[in-house]
Amino acid sequence: MQLAREDLLTAYRTMALIRVFEERVQREMSSGDIPGSTHLYAGQEASAVGISMHLGDMDRVASTHRGHGHSIAKGCDVDGMMAEIFARSTGICHGKGGSMHIADLDKGMLGANGIVGGAAPIACGAALAARMTGSGAVAVAYSGDGGFNQGTMAESLNLARVWDLPVIFAIEDNGFAEATASSWAVAGDIVARGAAYGIPAERVDGTDVFAVHEAAGRAVARGRAGDGPTLLHIMVPRYLGHFSGDSDTYRTPDEKRAMRTDRDCLKVFRDKVLPAGLLEMDQLDAIDAEVAALVDGSVVAARAAPRPDPATVATDVYVSYP
Repeated sequence: MQLAREDLLTAYRTMALIRVFEERVQREMSSGDIPGSTHLYAGQEASAVGISMHLGDMDRVASTHRGHGHSIAKGCDVDGMMAEIFARSTGICHGKGGSMHIADLDKGMLGANGIVGGAAPIACGAALAARMTGSGAVAVAYSGDGGFNQGTMAESLNLARVWDLPVIFAIEDNGFAEATASSWAVAGDIVARGAAYGIPAERVDGTDVFAVHEAAGRAVARGRAGDGPTLLHIMVPRYLGHFSGDSDTYRTPDEKRAMRTDRDCLKVFRDKVLPAGLLEMDQLDAIDAEVAALVDGSVVAARAAPRPDPATVATDVYVSYP
């Protein structure tokens, strides 16, 4: 599928923005000014971007604890996200959610989720609402290889197929559930598991945004046409430790160097579009400079923003129904 020049620029900009944002969060964590923990998406950018290029605000995304990339790809405000991570009142959730609970319902971002495997039933609910209202929307349930072993995932796969829900199960397999290799913990084959439920499933190279875009296009079209769910087993690298502070000693230095050398979605993108004359080097370099300045500004603004007023601790926590 040939993308228009503007789409190519948007894809690269979003991937580059996620990479710079995550690497900056990693550096800022060492300052001690960010409370709690973070789980960074660096290396996996092409997955969220390739999928989200097919989505609009009406489409819903349910994320994982590693949700910054999903949020940015879905259109969440970067300044608001950085302020949220710094626990400031200007944050996208007013400083109350932090890294693992970034959400923006106006953008269709139903939230990052600290519950492993928690996204799947939420996305099924959003997909059921879309089917019942006839909106034509789809929902995406992100999970890792570890989350795919949760009981919630099995129940959601079954429900999605029985009710033919317009949901895409995006399984981002970075090879490790925390420090446990998926080769030790995942029985059988993830694609075969999806097929066992009668769900169309395919494996995708998550370092190639074009491959993800094509597979996601088929999945989204299937959902919008009323043909039910799809499972995408997306193979991605995870450049950093499972969480901030993870010593990451379960992977060798050579393994980690090889990931960045051989499995970098930004490099893969450049290697495809530049020799083909689809984009120019100076265009991509300008984007790199732009997103670096944007992230710098978001950190400055976050540090200058006030912390939440303790008097608002119960605000937005409880809902009063008429």
